[in-house]
Amino acid sequence: MIPSKIVAGVLLVLVLNSCKKESEATIPDTGPVVVPAVSVLNISQPIATTNTTMSFYINLSKSTTKAVSVDYTLVDGSAVSPKDYVASTGTITIPAGQVQSILEVQIKGDPTNLRRSNPQFTLQLSKPQFCTLETSSATGTILTEDGTYLTTDNTGYSTPMTYPGYTLVWNDEFSGNSLDLNSWNQEIGNGTGGWGNYELEYYTNNLKNNFLSNGNLIIEARKEAAGGFNYTSGRMTTQNKKVFKFGRVDIRAKLPVSKGLWPALWMLGTNITTVGWPACGEIDIMELIGTYPSRVHSTMHWKNSSGVHASKGGNYNLPNGDFSQQFHVYSMIWSKDLIKCYVDDILYVTVAIGDVGTANYPFNADHFFIFNVAVGGEWPGPPDATTQFPQRMFVDYVRVFQ
Repeated sequence: MIPSKIVAGVLLVLVLNSCKKESEATIPDTGPVVVPAVSVLNISQPIATTNTTMSFYINLSKSTTKAVSVDYTLVDGSAVSPKDYVASTGTITIPAGQVQSILEVQIKGDPTNLRRSNPQFTLQLSKPQFCTLETSSATGTILTEDGTYLTTDNTGYSTPMTYPGYTLVWNDEFSGNSLDLNSWNQEIGNGTGGWGNYELEYYTNNLKNNFLSNGNLIIEARKEAAGGFNYTSGRMTTQNKKVFKFGRVDIRAKLPVSKGLWPALWMLGTNITTVGWPACGEIDIMELIGTYPSRVHSTMHWKNSSGVHASKGGNYNLPNGDFSQQFHVYSMIWSKDLIKCYVDDILYVTVAIGDVGTANYPFNADHFFIFNVAVGGEWPGPPDATTQFPQRMFVDYVRVFQ
């Protein structure tokens, strides 16, 4: 019997749980139905010399008993269709019971392997059916930054292959496909104390930082992590391979000029391993500090009679433009007890034995070449927000006449 009572004229029926019929039991709440989510990841791959495909993986968070779909559109960014890739639109379907579908995008090949900034395009997803969008877009990056072909305008000053009274004893025109390792060493690392200058780069022997193309040696500084540093670059020497004393040196180059960059074409005495720096002597044929893009420096360094560093040099300022816009020739006429340095055959620095005084004059001995692009250091300071990477120094030739 169901107990009841009258309250304010309303009949209340008290149903005892113990008296429920089995058919009247409460159905457990299993919660809302979870709709699967679609996601897609960014992807990158190196460019090839012929057409290839780039695969975007469209993933579903869980399988379902019915097919799900999303619409897609490929949208230009720095990559432009059909030059870099083939744009398209359509619908991507993931069949029932599966959790992935693949969208293949055609990437155009480049037979020249041109080095340039990595072009990018975007895959956009929309209109999900029987699913939700966890990510609605992804970026496709075509890796071209490591290309081995790079051109630059060749205009600017140049010098001859012959001079009266001189013989060409060594030269590198950088006209091959790879660096001549019989002449050059590629230094690796950051030296001691950033090569003594608190430089910020890590030097590598990677083709990313040092390569030959179109008749030029190219040293490229990049903003990328390596060896515990935030930048990479190149530094090469002829130490123990090609050493010289006296003659005329011509180096034709185009320079990077941004804040924090420090390109240099210079020489050190071969006895540096025994007497150290600066007693070995340092000949800076050319240095540029990126803060002053129209100015180059030439400086000689030595150890004075008191046993400390001493130097003498000067600078040259272009009347128009800066040193990144055209090639210029940095020359040295080097004879016993005398060094003269030039830009485009304009004399601007002279250092003679008398400038060294009673100290040992180190410049009547063998020296080797160093070509490098430093990033940061005590003299130039670090790069700032105006410095765009990569930065490149192009060297057309180095020639030694005696």
